[in-house]
Amino acid sequence: MQVTQTSSEGLKRDFTVVVAAAEIESKVTEKLTTVGQQVKLPGFRPGKVPMNILRQRFGRSVMGEILEETVNETSQKALTDNELRPAQQPKIEITKFDEGEDLEFTIEVEIMPEFEPMDFSKLKLEKLVADVADEKVAEALEQIAGQQKNFKKVARNRKAKEGDAVLIDFVGKVDGVAFDGGTAEGHQLELGSGQFIPGFEEQLIGQKGGDEVAVKVTFPENYGSADLAGKDAVFDVTVHEVQEAAPVEIDDDFAKKLGLDDLAALKDAVRGRMEEEYSQLSRQTLKRNMLDALADGHSFEVPPGMKESEFNNIWDQFKQELERSNQKMEDQDQSEEELKAEYTEIAERRVRLGLLLAEVGRLNNIDVSNEEVQQAMLVQARNFPGQEQQIFEMFQKNPEMQNSLRAPIFEDKVVDFIAELATVSEKKVSVEELTADPDEATEEKPKKKAAAKKAPAKKAPAKKKADGDKPAAKKAAPKKAAAKKSEK
Repeated sequence: MQVTQTSSEGLKRDFTVVVAAAEIESKVTEKLTTVGQQVKLPGFRPGKVPMNILRQRFGRSVMGEILEETVNETSQKALTDNELRPAQQPKIEITKFDEGEDLEFTIEVEIMPEFEPMDFSKLKLEKLVADVADEKVAEALEQIAGQQKNFKKVARNRKAKEGDAVLIDFVGKVDGVAFDGGTAEGHQLELGSGQFIPGFEEQLIGQKGGDEVAVKVTFPENYGSADLAGKDAVFDVTVHEVQEAAPVEIDDDFAKKLGLDDLAALKDAVRGRMEEEYSQLSRQTLKRNMLDALADGHSFEVPPGMKESEFNNIWDQFKQELERSNQKMEDQDQSEEELKAEYTEIAERRVRLGLLLAEVGRLNNIDVSNEEVQQAMLVQARNFPGQEQQIFEMFQKNPEMQNSLRAPIFEDKVVDFIAELATVSEKKVSVEELTADPDEATEEKPKKKAAAKKAPAKKAPAKKKADGDKPAAKKAAPKKAAAKKSEK
């Protein structure tokens, strides 16, 4: 193998690799010999198939395998021998190959920049924290109660209307014969809820407690039971009482309906959930401040291909957001050139922060275990009730989907590592301050001509590559605020 470096510019390296025809032929012959030991052909005993027959039958496929293996092995050896750390997958192109001749191909690779992470013990970070006030717990309980249905018997018997509930007995019959699953006693039915087949609830509107009514319906053609689908049925219904919606009392009985022992336990559960939410928000503020500090504390060249790829992702998301919000490029306060320059700066910052965190993880042996990925897969699967097994298996079979879970876990572990070394101070704030959208610009919107004069990109809290949020397409958005959109 002969390796010649043809270009060295910045972080980009180009090589030409030539593999001798004799080396390739040797590998092909060796592979065909192995195939001959295993293959069964009519008229030949295993291991006795002539080489010319093997070449005729399997030569093309074997040559393809050998070329792929040779390119992979020699390209990796070329990078290793030159002590290069690729920043991303090298681009390989076969430039010359005919059977019986040398193999020639090129390698284009962008390498990792050389840099040293800062001394994280000198980092001073601020973390916003907020207490869960009793009134916030009370507000949450009111919201929960508002989502519950509570019906009480009307004080004076009256006709039922939509939104009421009726307490009923019923017997369903098809051709005069009761069918399985069509009978119930003391069933509470909210009128207008759509719980029963179409037409059933409507026929109970206007009925009063003590009424008996024959409800005539037709089962839908796609009904779950084939015996009933599309058939006419009559339900003999006895209305015991009409019930009207009543405010939900937030007491021990209410807590028990939700599966808790009493009201005190419910309050504790609500407070615990809110504390967890506040904790996550606090962590986000710490992470945002950390990324700002890391961006300010490091300045090194980033691989141009990675920056271009990241910019394309951002720009595509920006255009999709424009389309979703029915806006046009000319609606923006900045020109297309100014926006592209802005998002190029954001892309560069994302890539730089991504490379930095990756290097911190590498130097400190921070890794994501298979068990952690498995746990993340389970969490994702639980988001699809009834399909947990299918979703979990989908992740198991798709390495790219697993990597999409591995990346944020790795990022969080590196962030925690840096936070342990840094000096972190807590600042008590109100809930409103903690939950405020950091992307909401408080400064006056600039005029279009002033857009290019705003704060430099390194001051704009843009998110690194591993993060998944996108910059929002916001009409008349100030440049600094637009950059912050990628920082959540």
